[in-house]
Amino acid sequence: MALHRTDLPPEILRLFRQGVAIPAHPLALNAERQFDRRRQRALSRYYIDAGAGGLAVGVHTTQFEIRDVGLYRPVLEAAMEDSRAWTDRPLVMVAGLAGRTQQAVNEARTALSLGYHAGLLSLAAMKGSSTEEILAHCRSVAQEIPLVGFYLQPAVGGVSLGADFWRAFCAIDNVIAVKVAPFNRYRTLDVIRGLVEARAEERVTLYTGNDDHIVLDLVTPFTVKRDGEPVTVRFQGGLLGHWSVWTRGAVQMLEKLKAAVAAGPLSPEILALDSAVTDCNAAFFDVANDFHGCIAGCHEILRRQGLLEGTWCLNPQEGLSPGQSEAIDRICRLYPELSDDAFVAGNLERWLS
Repeated sequence: MALHRTDLPPEILRLFRQGVAIPAHPLALNAERQFDRRRQRALSRYYIDAGAGGLAVGVHTTQFEIRDVGLYRPVLEAAMEDSRAWTDRPLVMVAGLAGRTQQAVNEARTALSLGYHAGLLSLAAMKGSSTEEILAHCRSVAQEIPLVGFYLQPAVGGVSLGADFWRAFCAIDNVIAVKVAPFNRYRTLDVIRGLVEARAEERVTLYTGNDDHIVLDLVTPFTVKRDGEPVTVRFQGGLLGHWSVWTRGAVQMLEKLKAAVAAGPLSPEILALDSAVTDCNAAFFDVANDFHGCIAGCHEILRRQGLLEGTWCLNPQEGLSPGQSEAIDRICRLYPELSDDAFVAGNLERWLS
């Protein structure tokens, strides 16, 4: 049975609209690269206790390869089961959707059957298709589930999309948000321009996925002219692989940034935070090696904290790059105030129980 955004629980719509921290949920594996159910549960408990406003599961950080090994439904089911068992607090539950149209539609139906509220639609499989073909794909999936658009950076498989695409996408009635993650200011502005031109800013909420500019995305007013008048929109929250680590600090940072924007004007301290967070991301996401170790880098932080047993990925070719561990050492040494090591240490045994 299809789900329209107006059918979502009011508290979920409110959370979506106000903007929350949504970590992209990693996949816990053991040394045999098999699903580690216990540590997967511990991760969900960690994110919930850290104050995350929701979970994004089956997305890039969860590894798209889960679909190839029969783990898509089990991983989505685990996160839903574990979150419901751990808290009564409403959480925005977002399922990653991938593949060509029939696959994405089937994944949307799977997500709905498990109780997910929205689908984050990856368009990587549509590379080479025309704009109209991609839009037809999006409209088909939107008939099943409320959509969160996903501008994935081309370096990890995303498709370059212009303002005309985003105007048409945001005009789709069942779109409720866009995760903007091209890691490119020009392309970020294309999304914002498309959103405003579609007159959808009251319905579609912007979430940053730009790990290279998290702080500036969240504090910047973006103004676009429409009919000769300025229209200002803002990023309200983040849906980020970067926030799968040091999540307690990320939640606190989002609260701090929202308060700073409300109080205004912004202090130099707030603005300087952007470069510190970006420096952290360069190590976590392995920018020096064109993002090859972006998933393993997040795993490494979680391994050091004891939440994961190792950095294994489903693809044996994915792992930490040469020098990446040393880059993470430097980040941990320079920015202890951004980490949540003490928070994790104080709760780890309970999460793993």
